[in-house]
Amino acid sequence: MEKADYQQLNGIALAYLGDAVYEVFIRQHLLALGMSKPNRLQHQATHYVSAKAQAALIDLMKADELLTEDEWSYFKRGRNANSYTHAKHTSVLTYRMSTGFEALFGYLQLSGQFERINELAQWCIKQVETGRTKHEN
Repeated sequence: MEKADYQQLNGIALAYLGDAVYEVFIRQHLLALGMSKPNRLQHQATHYVSAKAQAALIDLMKADELLTEDEWSYFKRGRNANSYTHAKHTSVLTYRMSTGFEALFGYLQLSGQFERINELAQWCIKQVETGRTKHEN
């Protein structure tokens, strides 16, 4: 696969990829738990991948000082990007935080930081499952 120049991509493009990268981890996790019914899988996934859940996870990453300076920079690129879509069931601020969260994962994927993606995704799963994210759907 040809490597995209992630340094030149805007935050929305990074978020486009990051959304898929993070969602694969969540889907694999839910299947590993033994879930197999599509409705249940979709319902459970929203606890991890909704805009509200992702915004809460970013808040926890900040509180736990989990991200590097570069990672925060790419989060901010996504958060501050002009999006032509709008938040459907959440505030604009929450939607933008979620876009930043996804941009972070897109950056990590394109820069080849696969171990870091795994580390952050597993950390996110743990936060949701231990109830640290109060704002999920």
